[in-house]
Amino acid sequence: MQILSRKTRLRTSVFAVEEIVIVDEQGKRRKRSVVVHQGSAVIIPVNDEGKVLLVRQWRAPIEAPVWELPAGRVDEGEQPLKAARRELREETGLHAREWRRLARLHPSPGYVSECMHLFLATKLTQQEANPEEDEHLTLRWFAPAELERAIENGLITDAKTIAGVLLAWRLLGG
Repeated sequence: MQILSRKTRLRTSVFAVEEIVIVDEQGKRRKRSVVVHQGSAVIIPVNDEGKVLLVRQWRAPIEAPVWELPAGRVDEGEQPLKAARRELREETGLHAREWRRLARLHPSPGYVSECMHLFLATKLTQQEANPEEDEHLTLRWFAPAELERAIENGLITDAKTIAGVLLAWRLLGG
């Protein structure tokens, strides 16, 4: 595969949509639409009791509130760990003394370039949260058994949250 051309069709403050022309393995030209995103940092905050903090917020694309891990965009030129620290502090008021990179994941590589960087945050202390103006968050600590039931029952459907929780359990022996 080879990309022959790119044309930006839409640019927003969060992402761009590009139309690309590729040459496939058979030499045929194909058009693809791609959502270009700078990437995001996803945080799995685990307290001393082994509970995971999730945030609940309304998500316009699915027109429903979602329980999910704290997360946010990596700004241009910003390192993913720095973005993770910033997002954890802004959304939850938590500060973590220990950080561990767990994985990188592409949520939907068929049409989105976004790469999510997942971090485990432990040794937590509470400070004041400072969410963005349009973020109306509810925070709740979930015990591992509660998370498992919530995933099985469809209360938690967010892919990054399910992946992050499973990775954290594996590392924490859960």
